[in-house]
Amino acid sequence: MDFKLGELFCGPGGIAVGALSSKILNDDGDLFSVSHGWANDYDKDTCDTYTKNICPDSPQSVICKDVRKLDINKLSPIDALAFGFPCNDFSIVGEQKGIDGVYGPLYSYGVNVLKKFQPKWFLAENVGGLRNSNEGNAFQTILEELTRVGYRVVPHLYKFENYEVPQARHRIIIVGIRNDLPFNFKVPVIKNAKMITSKEAIENPPIPHDATNNDLTKQSEAVVERLKHIKAGENAFNANLPEHLKLNVKGAQISQIYKRLDPNKPAYTVTGSGGGGTHVYHWEENRALTNRERARLQTFPDDFTFCGSKESHKLVA
Repeated sequence: MDFKLGELFCGPGGIAVGALSSKILNDDGDLFSVSHGWANDYDKDTCDTYTKNICPDSPQSVICKDVRKLDINKLSPIDALAFGFPCNDFSIVGEQKGIDGVYGPLYSYGVNVLKKFQPKWFLAENVGGLRNSNEGNAFQTILEELTRVGYRVVPHLYKFENYEVPQARHRIIIVGIRNDLPFNFKVPVIKNAKMITSKEAIENPPIPHDATNNDLTKQSEAVVERLKHIKAGENAFNANLPEHLKLNVKGAQISQIYKRLDPNKPAYTVTGSGGGGTHVYHWEENRALTNRERARLQTFPDDFTFCGSKESHKLVA
């Protein structure tokens, strides 16, 4: 059976790459697979990237507009839905407005699609901070709404480094199966999972010479000088920096600012910002990672090409 997949907040196609490459043959000889149906996001470079890599023969199936202006009545029926609704208001970094923020309520557009199309299953994803947002009320409200439209839901905080992903990325994934189907979802566990380090992910195998999105970022002299004093695994606040290289930051000190990777551990969480010293920095060389190296940490295949300028590449799946 093939599940036609619809996506909201699709990003560049990280979920789609995983979904479309997944095929399961059960004991009865039945093949289960996922195929692209339609996708929506608001950023042009993101939509162009998704189209180029996921559905180059059907560009019209990627609707590039704000989800709040999306007419779901014009969408085709689907068997499955994926929506990594925006995490800005639930993240521990930022104002943490939760469900009351600008982005917090956007999960409801996924609920609306589920209500209209009643796909067989769905996958929703967000940051771990969702559990505690609005004193835990936001998470409970979201689960109740997903249940109310006809699904048995199983939320779980996944630590991706325990699933052989070379990145310590912790995310809540909510899987829902339609109530009338005789199936239950069980959280997968990889026994004896191998811990893949950032160095291994980036260097083994070597990145091809003709790989796209592998341009080096031009570092300023100040950044290079600062990185010379930061050891692997350290950041701008716990490294022994000379006074003139210290950052003049008041209040919260974010641990990922000018943080070098530890080559013996999975990478820390790759974020989509990239500014202000958050590009993710090489463990040895005095530079930020290239977008292709960051893509390796995100487990994108090397032939996955990101469209747009170097700074516009949205590498958060």
